[in-house]
Amino acid sequence: MHRLLAARLISVALGTILSPACKGGASTSTTDAGPPGALGPDPSAQVLARVGNRTITLGDYVAALEHMDEFDRMRYQAPERRKQLLSEMIDVMLLADEAREHGYDKDPATQQETREIVRDAVLKKARASAPAPNDIPANEVRGYFEAHKADFHDPERRRVSAIVVASEPAAIAVLDALKRSPASWGDLVRSKSIESRGKAGAPPELAGDLGFVSPPGDPRGVNARIPDEIRAVVFTVANVGDLVPRAVEANGKYYVVKLAGKNEPHDRTLEDAERSIRVKLAQDKAHELELAMLDRLRKQYPVQIDEATLAQVKVDMEGGGSGK
Repeated sequence: MHRLLAARLISVALGTILSPACKGGASTSTTDAGPPGALGPDPSAQVLARVGNRTITLGDYVAALEHMDEFDRMRYQAPERRKQLLSEMIDVMLLADEAREHGYDKDPATQQETREIVRDAVLKKARASAPAPNDIPANEVRGYFEAHKADFHDPERRRVSAIVVASEPAAIAVLDALKRSPASWGDLVRSKSIESRGKAGAPPELAGDLGFVSPPGDPRGVNARIPDEIRAVVFTVANVGDLVPRAVEANGKYYVVKLAGKNEPHDRTLEDAERSIRVKLAQDKAHELELAMLDRLRKQYPVQIDEATLAQVKVDMEGGGSGK
């Protein structure tokens, strides 16, 4: 079930978990509620279903729909799908009854999971007043761009291909074979390399491909498949298609390295970067609203932490946390 929908359903059923309830057969009405969002004069008074001694109103139902994003809401245009949603809401109430009866609601893990779902719903509400990316003023976008121009400089990136073997003599033999016949690269990748990725089904020009990497020291250009030693030497090669003239050891293996491609450095313009800046600023503003809510709550409900007790907690990597 969609997590935010689950949050809404829990808010409907929460009274079942926290207060006594009378279980019984659920008398439900599956009358077509009309298009999603269509309400009568007083939706809170229009009973859509009765579950034991509680009710699900049309207002509860539409609120559940409104808590979905637009894509999820589209799924409920058909009457049968809207009946399915009502059935899910009824199931939540019934299962909440069952959980309370068997004490599942007292389980710490269940309580924590419920708190996390409700937390997500509350934080979504806090973010509701944040502007959408398209609503960020143009002067803010330009101001951010001017203040962070270095972030929009894309350094040179180089594409690395390699034949990986287990020993230095094997690497030297591969280098010698390539000096005699550079066109044999693809065949040597398939017959000699112990690096499985970039072998099967790859076109000759991508045989042994390990992907792109930026210059050493650039944190944005890290590639987990390319060890630091290989990253360093590939930037010593002059031309695309050239080999590093020696075998390079890294992580106990030996690499015959070829510069397979090159992307020149590039400075993105404001037009290039505008969308990503708008998304970041919108996310930052939403995060600020979350922090403001948490700050208000911490002031309203002062938090005290027993640091000495916390320091006694030991983390058992095999069996989970333990007291001491």
